[in-house]
Amino acid sequence: MRDRFSSVRWLSVVFVLVLSVFPLSALKAQENSKEQAAELAGLLQDYRSFESSFIQIVVNENGNQVQETRGKLKAKRPGLFYWETTSPHSQYIVSDGNQVKVYDPDLEQVTIHDLDDRAATTPALLLSGQVDNLNEKYQVSSSAEGGANREFTLQPRNQDSLFLSLTLTFSGDRLQEMRMRDSLGQLSVLSFMDVTINGSIPEQAFTLDYPDSVDVIGKDT
Repeated sequence: MRDRFSSVRWLSVVFVLVLSVFPLSALKAQENSKEQAAELAGLLQDYRSFESSFIQIVVNENGNQVQETRGKLKAKRPGLFYWETTSPHSQYIVSDGNQVKVYDPDLEQVTIHDLDDRAATTPALLLSGQVDNLNEKYQVSSSAEGGANREFTLQPRNQDSLFLSLTLTFSGDRLQEMRMRDSLGQLSVLSFMDVTINGSIPEQAFTLDYPDSVDVIGKDT
């Protein structure tokens, strides 16, 4: 049971070719990707800060819902990120732009990761990290969903990525949802509510407090 929940929790952390040999259709797809990536980057770059409550639903490869979690997140450029899950299990994820710290109170454990190229492509970190190089890291496509809704789908170019595809849904310029599919066939849907864009968030909001008694895995710099 713990292994299953650990796998689901990792999805939260986890919400980073040579043109001369491409056929003509691939070159056209590359040019379209570049245009869509630039459009998406323009939307995300306008988010100097982002604050929201959320519901995250995880569905397995058979289409069965595995878990529903609720919580809140805060993001601020450059590189600051805070994620708190409140139900059904508590979890805290904080990034200072150099490291990601994950605190699981019920496991009495803190895990510290360097924010390397692979971890930097964690979907939710798009809200606080660099986005002007999206086309280098992803094949990007988009579609209109009717009205003011627009979807952008990102497929990592790096085969070692933490996910297979990521779809961001906007209503106008407001991000409403992220849908991530991983290599195990699981789909994680993150829906945002009570969104505040470019509000004032103090730097101390991106700190992680935990008891001295917990196990710490990794090096805190």
